[in-house]
This record gives sequence, C-alpha cells and structure tokens, in this order.
Amino acid sequence: MVEEKLKSFANVDLPWVREPLSYVLESSGKRVRPGLTLLAGRFYRYNLETLVPMATAIELFHNATLVHDDAVDKALLRRGKTAVNSLWGEGIAVLLGDYLFSISADLVCSIGNFTVMSLFAKTLTEISSGQLRETSGAYSWRQDSEGYYELIYSKTASLFAAATGTGAVLSEAPEEAMAALTSYGKNLGMAFQVVDDVLDFIGDEGEMGKPMGSDLLQGTLTLPIILLMEQHPEDNILRELQEKGGDPLEVARVIEMVRNSPV
Repeated sequence: MVEEKLKSFANVDLPWVREPLSYVLESSGKRVRPGLTLLAGRFYRYNLETLVPMATAIELFHNATLVHDDAVDKALLRRGKTAVNSLWGEGIAVLLGDYLFSISADLVCSIGNFTVMSLFAKTLTEISSGQLRETSGAYSWRQDSEGYYELIYSKTASLFAAATGTGAVLSEAPEEAMAALTSYGKNLGMAFQVVDDVLDFIGDEGEMGKPMGSDLLQGTLTLPIILLMEQHPEDNILRELQEKGGDPLEVARVIEMVRNSPV
C-alpha cells in the first residue's frame, strides 16, 4: 500500500519533476521507516486510512534527507546507483529534496492530526540541526563519543523515533505505550547508524552501494574513528586527511588502522 502511494507521487504530471522523482522513489530502498510506522500502529487501533499516508510521508521525508545529504557531500553513488546530484547537478538535487519535503508535509497535514504534524515539524528541525552540526564540524578533532551519539540521534534516530511515535499516536496508544514505542524507534535508529558507520570500514562496497571510507573523505568523525583517536592521540589522523585532501592512500591507511585495532 505504501509502495503504491509512492508510485502515485512518482507519476506526477510535471515532466521536469517526474524523471528525477521517479528515479529516487523507484530505487531499492528497504522501507524500514514506513514499516515501523505501520508496525507501531498495529498495537492498538489499526487504521490504515491514516497509517498508510503517515508511513508514506515518513518515506518521502527520508528520501528528501538522502537527496540533500548527497548534494552536500557531492556523493557519486546512492544505493548502488548514480546519485541525483551526479546525474542532474546539485541545484536539481536541492530543489528535488525540497519538493520531497513539501509533499511529505502536505501528506501529513491531510491526516488532520495536530500531534503528528507537530512531531513531523520537530523532527525536520532536529534533522536539519544535526546535518548543520555535522557539516560545520568536518575535520574537527574536538569531538567525542558523547557528541557523536547526540549527532546520530539528530540526523538519523530522530526519524526512526518519529516513525514509531506517529504510528503510536494514530493508533491511539496510551501515553506509556507511546513513550515505549518512540523509545524503541530511537534506540533502533541509534543502533542502525552505528552499524552503518562501522560498515564504512569493514563492509562490502557492492552491498553498501557507496565507496568504503566515504565518511572519512568528507572529514566526518564516526564512532570507529573517535575510538581510534582516543587510542592514538599522538597520531593526528584528521589533520593528515585534511592536509592531503582525502588522498586514497591516506584513507586506506586509516581504514587499515581501524580494522587492526580493538575498537
């Protein structure tokens, strides 16, 4: 049902929008977040008339963040396919992300529930704040694990929490259950991001759909690097990466250090 609704958005009668939009929405995403919304909604009053639009809005929201992230990072690949910014340019990518945000917000408004509207808006603010923090902090060695966990909540786990939280709200779950489901989404999102960050060092490029060490190339500190820096304070890893402009040999050296360390 969510997939059908996504396809209906992809078939928009605007040719300048349809091509890049269908390219994004017809990709092989796992649809984890909308699945969480539907799952949370099953615990109490399972109303598909509101849950399906909400789940679809969550997926549109998620795709908007990916398109914007790739534009900021100048990414070449997304899910094993050429990134939107690489195909159509950064300008189109930014505008397409805006379009995705707007149709997701309109879909949430159509549900007519003020609580989910507010949660949706707050999540957008949280994610935007997290992305600003990450981008402005590139190559900064004054970061620690506490700051890392705050960051991944903002940029990733907050949307997982919104996915389960909105599902709980729309199923009219009692307050205690709503808090538990929201917490579940948050913790799942935190774990999801930590695993994703670890895979940047030990994963398979074909399965990940992006080059290994892509976070390093952007000067982004993830948990493996933070722990490695704590173990080797004398080796200024980030400064060397920055000075060498993301040199592949330097990136490979750091990846090997992570793999050979107990972190």
